[in-house]
Formats: sequence, structure tokens, C-alpha cells
Amino acid sequence: MKQTEVLLQPNPNARIEEFVYEKLDRKAPSRINNPELLGQYMIDAGTEFGPGTAYGNALIKCGETQKRIGTADRELIQSSALNFLTPLRNFIEGDYKTIAKERKLLQNKRLDLDAAKTRLKKAKAAETRASSEQELRITQSEFDRQAEITRLLLEGISSTHAHHLRCLNDFVEAQMTYYAQCYQYMLDLQKQLGSFPSNYCNNNQTSVAPVPSASSNVIGSSALTSTSGLVITSPSNLIDLKECGGSRKARVLYDYDAANSSELSLLADEVITVFSVVGMDSDWLMGERGNQKGRVPITYLELLN
Repeated sequence: MKQTEVLLQPNPNARIEEFVYEKLDRKAPSRINNPELLGQYMIDAGTEFGPGTAYGNALIKCGETQKRIGTADRELIQSSALNFLTPLRNFIEGDYKTIAKERKLLQNKRLDLDAAKTRLKKAKAAETRASSEQELRITQSEFDRQAEITRLLLEGISSTHAHHLRCLNDFVEAQMTYYAQCYQYMLDLQKQLGSFPSNYCNNNQTSVAPVPSASSNVIGSSALTSTSGLVITSPSNLIDLKECGGSRKARVLYDYDAANSSELSLLADEVITVFSVVGMDSDWLMGERGNQKGRVPITYLELLN
């Protein structure tokens, strides 16, 4: 339970504050989380750079995505606290304490019963023996009654386990929803950033091309051939392709959903044929897959030998 709290709320001071408010039966004040804070700073910085600039616009888009992740994080914490932590805490602080108390009481009754049996064995006089037998009957009765109470409580543990299992399923489902949301948010953001020009002018100053993907190892404008025969796309490769007017095979780096009928939707890792068309935007190539043809963004491609 404690480690789940640490996972959901790593800040110990925040956990203490929430604990105090919970004990006081008061609602804890709303607190901005780290992704939301980062998102706000990105949006502020992007606004200062200027939404009309590529970098400023990209910062704003990243900031908006971070804030959406922050909202999803908040929903995960709320759902997990309600459906998983609260039932577990209620059991530990309620039923479990009752069971532990009754078990302890049963142990004491067992000690009393053993002591009564010992006294009966040692009793020699008839009067003492009768008194000891009477005491044994009483302690035996009390022990039996306490044993039955404890047994019933312990038998209830099986239904408690079934309830906790459902709560655990709810916790896992909340995590699945959270990570699926985060993945979709970042996928959408990646597509948005991928649609930005590979080279853009800002106040007559040309910026560098975007950073290649993690699988790419580009040195200057040259291309390195991997063991699988892939050639990483670099500016010189694309210029050569546009100038020669021929076609090349290209591997798709990321999924891409066509914005309109003139574009071609792409699936990551598929191989398509690409070629340049006169007058086409420098950030796009014409892609072909079987009978399907349409524009595809250069930043989503990796040219092959």
C-alpha cells in the first residue's frame, strides 16, 4: 500500500499533506503536477518566441501535450486512490485490526485453558478437584466460543481476497488507460512535429535540419549503411533523389495518417517507393504502394539502398 502511494505520489511532503487533510476530513487543495507545470512553461516560452515561428509553435504544441499528460496523471491518481488504495486501507485499518484482536484474544483463551488443565491434573483433594473441573469447563467453553468467532472472521478472508483482486484489476485498468492515453498523446505530437519543415527560415536565418530518429546515425551530410543494408536519410540523399528524378525504396519510420486525399497514409516499418515530382514542396515526396499513390512527408522516411 505504501509503495503504491509512493508510485502515484513520489513527493513525500505531498503525501503527508494529503494524509493530514484526510484525517481532518477536509479536501486537499488542488495542486499542479509536474507535467502540467512543464507544459505551462513550454507554452509560455513558445509564446515568447512567437507562435508564428516554427520553434515557438513546436514548444506550444509540446506544452499542450504535457498538460494533457498531466491531466491523465491526475485521473490515474484519483482512480487508483478510489478503486484500489481506499479499499485496501479500509481493510488494513478496519477488518484486519479486528481479526488480529480476536486472534490475540483466542491465544489468551488458549493459555487460560492450558492453565486450567494443569491445575486439574495437580488437584488431589476432592473439593479442589471439583473446583478445578468447574474452572476447566468454563475456560473450555470460553475458548470454544472464541475459536468459533475467530474461525468465522478468518473464513471471511477468502471473500476479502476476491474483493481485493477486483480492486487490483481496477488499478491495472487505470494504468492501462493512463499509458494508452500518454502513448496516443505523444504519437499525435510526434506527427505534428514531423509535419514541420525540415529546414525553415526565421528572420532570414536558416535553421538546422531536425534531429534524426534514435535509430539514425548521421555524420554531417553523409549516410551510414547499417548491417541490414539500410541507408539513413540525410539532406544530401534527398537532394540527390530530387535532382536525379528517379525512384527509390524507403522504409517508413512512423505511422502517418493522411490529412487529405492527396496524401498517402503510412504504417511504421513498411517499405514504399518514393520519387520526386517537379514543383512539389521540398518537404514532401511522392509515395507509391501498389495502386495507391500520394504525397508523403520526408521526415517520416528512411531511404534504402
